[in-house]
Amino acid sequence: MENRMVDLHVHSTESDGTLSPQEVMLAAKEAGLAAVALTDHDTVSGIAKAAPVAHELGLELVPGIELSTEYRSPFGNRAGKEIHIVGLYLDTKNKELLEKTEEFQECRNNRNAQMVAALQAEGFDITMEALAAQNPNCVITRANIARFLYEHGYIKTMQEAFSKYIGDGCRCYVRRFQITPMEAVSLIHSWGGISVLAHPMLYRMSSVHLQHMIDELKDAGLDGIEALYSTHTPGEEKLVKKIAAQNGLLISGGSDFHGANKASIRIGRGLGSLSIPYSILSEIQKRRAIK
Repeated sequence: MENRMVDLHVHSTESDGTLSPQEVMLAAKEAGLAAVALTDHDTVSGIAKAAPVAHELGLELVPGIELSTEYRSPFGNRAGKEIHIVGLYLDTKNKELLEKTEEFQECRNNRNAQMVAALQAEGFDITMEALAAQNPNCVITRANIARFLYEHGYIKTMQEAFSKYIGDGCRCYVRRFQITPMEAVSLIHSWGGISVLAHPMLYRMSSVHLQHMIDELKDAGLDGIEALYSTHTPGEEKLVKKIAAQNGLLISGGSDFHGANKASIRIGRGLGSLSIPYSILSEIQKRRAIK
């Protein structure tokens, strides 16, 4: 019986987590994990920082990323939906990867500046300089903005920032340039990686719409789907595993750990019952070897 556990979706301070890459490795080891994938948003800058600590701890580090994309459904006149694609086993020295992630970060910074201006118009005392000071040397996301508002007493919960101000469609929300999920799959492959559709149940798509998107992603070469996830119910996990089998996709799993930014989610354990056996990673490694 497999008793080694892994977590293939975690974040650090290089994006919107609250633990440094080194601290994430320590937390993974303390949680008893055999392997962990560092999958910060639109950057691989934390991998080099995490690698020496992982090596010292005897922890297997999977170099990863989580790309934010926009998918426009062909079913009706609907606004684009944000879809996340996780990349595993990336060549973090790939020149195109480094150039592209720098481009993504520039686009994200421009978007952040527009949202900060909108929040200022709402009366909040927030600046890009103050955000950068509170989040040094990292990719600032909406979670960082929400935490800033919360820690400065402007809102009662971080979720309030999303429900009232910077969530999709709210009055301070700003869209940013995004690639399609199919383009993300192609990019991940060009960077030597394995592509995974992250947390599919969070998108609240009908089964028909979800399958249509998966068909498009498969045409682009999608490798896997995240069936084991912190907020998936047992029924949802069973459904995603069935979708994976029907579509010839690998199963992946991760907590989506962010430290204090998602305080209820523990690395490797999610909300407490998440358990991702090493065999999941073994199958991903087999696909990687074939490719």
